Amino acid sequence: MQWRSGKELRELYLSYFEENGHRKFPSFSLIPDDPSLLFTIAGMVPFKPYFLGMRTPAFKRATTSQKCVRTNDIDNVGRTARHHTLFEMLGNFSFGDYFKSRAAAFAWEFLVERVGLDPSRLYPTIYRDDEEAFQIWNREIGVSPDRIFRLGEEDNFWSAGPVGPCGPCSELIYDQGPEFSCGRPDCGVGCECDRYLEIWNLVFMQYNRLEDGSLEPLPKKNIDTGMGLERLASVVQQVSGDFQTDLFKPLVDRSCEVCGIEYGKGGTGDMAARVISDHFRATAFMIADGVLPSNEGRGYVLRRILRRAVRFGRLSGVHKPFLMDLYPVLVDVMGDPYRELIDQRPLIEQVVEMEETRFGRTLEQGLTLLENEIRSIRSGKGTSLRGDVAFELYDTFGFPFELTEEVCQEQGLSVNRDGFTEQMEKQRERARAGARVSTRNTSGPVLDGIREASGPTEFAGYVRSSLETKILAIVSDGADVSRAVSGEDVLLILSETPFYGEGGGQVGDRGRISGDSFIAEVTDTVKHSGDLTVHKVRITEGEASRGDTVLAEIDEERRRAIRSHHSSTHLLHEALTRVLGDHVTQAGSLVTDEFLRFDFTHMKPLNRKEIEDTEDIVNREILENTPLEIIQTDLESARALGAKALFDEKYGETVRVVKVQGFSAELCGGTHVDATGDIGPFKIIHEEGIGSGVRRITALAGMSSLGHFRKLSDTVEDLESLLSVPGEALEKRIREIQAENKKISAELERLKLKSGLSRVDELVAGKITAGPVSVVLGQYRDISLDSVRSVGDSIRQKISDVVIFLAIINEEQAQIIAMADKMAVSRGVDCGRLVRAIAGKLGGGGGGRPDMAQAGIKDPENIEAAISEVPGIVLAMIEGKH
Repeated sequence: MQWRSGKELRELYLSYFEENGHRKFPSFSLIPDDPSLLFTIAGMVPFKPYFLGMRTPAFKRATTSQKCVRTNDIDNVGRTARHHTLFEMLGNFSFGDYFKSRAAAFAWEFLVERVGLDPSRLYPTIYRDDEEAFQIWNREIGVSPDRIFRLGEEDNFWSAGPVGPCGPCSELIYDQGPEFSCGRPDCGVGCECDRYLEIWNLVFMQYNRLEDGSLEPLPKKNIDTGMGLERLASVVQQVSGDFQTDLFKPLVDRSCEVCGIEYGKGGTGDMAARVISDHFRATAFMIADGVLPSNEGRGYVLRRILRRAVRFGRLSGVHKPFLMDLYPVLVDVMGDPYRELIDQRPLIEQVVEMEETRFGRTLEQGLTLLENEIRSIRSGKGTSLRGDVAFELYDTFGFPFELTEEVCQEQGLSVNRDGFTEQMEKQRERARAGARVSTRNTSGPVLDGIREASGPTEFAGYVRSSLETKILAIVSDGADVSRAVSGEDVLLILSETPFYGEGGGQVGDRGRISGDSFIAEVTDTVKHSGDLTVHKVRITEGEASRGDTVLAEIDEERRRAIRSHHSSTHLLHEALTRVLGDHVTQAGSLVTDEFLRFDFTHMKPLNRKEIEDTEDIVNREILENTPLEIIQTDLESARALGAKALFDEKYGETVRVVKVQGFSAELCGGTHVDATGDIGPFKIIHEEGIGSGVRRITALAGMSSLGHFRKLSDTVEDLESLLSVPGEALEKRIREIQAENKKISAELERLKLKSGLSRVDELVAGKITAGPVSVVLGQYRDISLDSVRSVGDSIRQKISDVVIFLAIINEEQAQIIAMADKMAVSRGVDCGRLVRAIAGKLGGGGGGRPDMAQAGIKDPENIEAAISEVPGIVLAMIEGKH
């Protein structure tokens, strides 16, 4: 068997199947076009609509090397030689074309004749009842019966879910030799060790599972196969695991250099090198496909693996950002064919460095809190970390729950997941409070039927604002009806329409649809299944019927404003790239008739000069009055034109490019002005952060911008009159007023502090004894937290071995603060745990260090009763019972 690189094996595979009539596709995005999945987890995911019969492919055979992310076993990454977050899956697929016999022949020929595997070491497994597969392997391929293994449903039967397409599968197992064996006498095919290694899975989709569990044959039988490139490389390169292949080893070696690890000695050093190399590789690919760190969904997975890598770097003695030191190696290994690693380098670099720096700042604090909690648990002979502590680590210090769990497992402790989940749910309930509840869409199934019967709606709105057309369908309360009368709110489907359905960030059109017997107001336009235009209307006069010939007219003035704002987003995107750098990428947009909102990747707020420079570039291009050009082409040609594309947008074979000659080009299906001068004046009115590494600009164009300038002018005139100064002196006068107010506020706070300190002796005199510790309790109203801290410091100077617990009730908020001196802390007092215990009784939360902590509370009416419990809690801490 000839040694081949991972890159050679990838190309060998794709070329082989291309020679055998398969259409070769580049790897699809890690973000799937499937709401049920966070990530693309297998090569078949992008083709799922074809397997499920939802779409008819223009090709019958396909092959890919698909980048995939699986997140169900992240904690095992680094512990074994074969667990990964990101991997490449080699796959060949048949949509109603060839079936078992050809799939098996392809697999055998590729592995034996192209790759050079020893056929005597290959063992097929089949589903226990699949006689057809047995005969194929035995009679057609020539494998002896004693080397064909029958396995059960768990191993050799695949299904997409409890009902739907499914079928038996056949795995190809490769015997790596006795040196890879676990040594057990019964070691053989099916053993968990690395000797008998599954390298390829052939799925024969031939049945449809019904609700009662029975199987009926599918009208078209499909093939779905998957083989891990890293695993195949480990076999061909004859190494002990995936991390020793040329796809991983350069990253492992660089991780060792950066972290001072000598790989091969085992233990945490080897694990750290594997975790860092695997997680950084996955991190870079996720960001390149548009995933950004957040506290939910894909962003949470990204943040979790990135922070896990950072922690293992810290365990290896690296206390500065280091992950991007691996980037040149990653590009060298995988930049071909994955050009997104090169194109998106500025974004990857900014996101990784920002997230790494941010987590690095809180990592030590969080670990200190966790270590203190672990010591406390052990001293009390406990076995589990409380869920509220895990939540504090998550909420305050950015520790993913799994990271806390991993640290605790290393110390022999578990974590109360139920308690953590309870705290998370409380937080979500707070976030959901007051949120708008969307109405349930009951029209989906009937619209699916209309789409299947009528096909996509023809859109004429790029060139026409009104046209004569026909009503194809009327939908009322989720039912397809034949007519609708005055006063009814219904959905209209037309054979052709000038109305733009909401999409690509652009809101839907409004306007009027009328016929001989009715008039309807169009309140919104949306798209169903991407290409069926649905008009939401209210019948204002008469009666509309299916089949009516109608006049469809959009609100032209509103459309004109939308066009101005949409074209502005394209100019803004290009301007931001020129001002801030190539890492800027669109992360979302909203285009309305009143304003535009543009989300983009950038790590820090824009300063005034950056905003003004961006505005200048946009407005200069508007003054140039450059005509817009619309180009219909294929995706590769669009990229060659330099057209920008959205990360998570799904493009067909033909794409629409909106080009501003000499300035920008972008893939877009929206409506635009004819020339940039039609936009009118452009003004950025707000810039803000909306997530980790994502900024948002709100801007105005055309008449909306003029209205904004007029409002500002009126405000200045009003202020001139109110303050009796000319416009150019307004800033100076306002600063003078602010300075005067600051002086008055400082004097007021000084008097409040003086009053607070005057009570110190009274508070000390009322101290309560908790074992060897004195507990001082008190309440204050309408005083700052800083002043109350000063009161606590004064008490600590007057008395030792003391815990101070004070409440502050102000008009805006209520807080509690706990302070302890060194002697009290040495006896076991922990102010962080103390304030959490009391705040929990008062509907609040917080935390801090053992010597000082604070929390907000929502139920100050019960503060007296809660504070009365402080001495008992302090005593329990000292006695090791809390």
